[in-house]
Amino acid sequence: MRASLIALALALGSPALAERSTISIELGQSGLKPTEARLAALPAPTEQELFALAGIRFLSAVERALQLRWQTGIRADWSELPILRLPIPENPDARPFAPEDLVTLLGDIDAGMDQSRAALATLGDRPFTLDIALSDLWFDINANSRRDAGEDVADVAGLTLGAGRIGTVEVIDPVIQFDGSDAAWLSAYTHFLSGFATLALAYDPAPAIQRVIDSSDQIYALWGDTPPPNALDMMFGRQVDRVAMVLHALSATPDAALTRKAHGHLLSMITENRRFWALVNAETDAAAEWVPNENQRSALGILMPPGTADRWQAVLADAEKLLTGDLLIPHWRFGAEAGINLREMFENPVPVDLITWVQGEGLLPFAEKGTRASPFAWNEFTRIVEGDAMLFALFLN
Repeated sequence: MRASLIALALALGSPALAERSTISIELGQSGLKPTEARLAALPAPTEQELFALAGIRFLSAVERALQLRWQTGIRADWSELPILRLPIPENPDARPFAPEDLVTLLGDIDAGMDQSRAALATLGDRPFTLDIALSDLWFDINANSRRDAGEDVADVAGLTLGAGRIGTVEVIDPVIQFDGSDAAWLSAYTHFLSGFATLALAYDPAPAIQRVIDSSDQIYALWGDTPPPNALDMMFGRQVDRVAMVLHALSATPDAALTRKAHGHLLSMITENRRFWALVNAETDAAAEWVPNENQRSALGILMPPGTADRWQAVLADAEKLLTGDLLIPHWRFGAEAGINLREMFENPVPVDLITWVQGEGLLPFAEKGTRASPFAWNEFTRIVEGDAMLFALFLN
């Protein structure tokens, strides 16, 4: 998620030596919400303004999620979920977290991605460039309409310029120039987040969260006034509770309409990612890019290893074949000629039962003979990016 925020932040950018756009200055002074309201009210927005509106709606959905986290005091240790793992300032007067809060957060993310795609649809394929300084982007986390410490996008995303593990050179106060290829990148990322949010909502997490909250309250009531004899709960209690929430939610019967919708978003993400790569690989300029081709350099100073685009496209091709059922997921019990049809799991979802899934019985409805997926494409991608596969995967989408 950090990479996606940095990426989006850059999907509003400009060349390192270019002047900030007036939209960039407005974002720095007024913030996301007022700027979005002004752009949305324009009767005939320009191509620049439409792309800015799409990007701001993406970031605004993240901002609202961070605001809800701040209001409820959700800590940044939910490493299992995007956005919930991002560091934010602490709220000393946070209200108790309620199970419905997570449902609200996920639903609002999906709605925000829909709104972002609506602006991109109006923009279409019309050319544009938009220069945005990274330093102008910030989240109003405490919703006080002021830019406070810890609210810069770079702070929240954990961005350290020039010091990442992926190939970089130092860049001071980058300005990124967004163009048509970045619109395709943004569209792909909106489908990624919509797919994640929709799939999570399909399992209706609220009852599972409430169950764990209630049981934890009963457990802590047993403590009385005597300190615990060890620090195990302090070290692992919250993580165990979160795992229990996830497993309880997955054990419920999912909403098939939502899993099918999530499946469609993931396929659209791949389609839009292909469109992005076709556009960015055709570029010959040396402007300050968000995601560069192999002959360019990112405004963040990120250098793309030779062959990265081709290897990543191979990974996406395998992912698409898994989603369409043309490749099967191997299972240790199903032998060398059969596997699991992922498309059928989205089409006709069942509760997740770890015991029967590991043993094999629970996956028999989705098992069939056919070509199984190979790790070759992913391994080649990992090799070329020298162990930074997950960082590059998030960056490239």
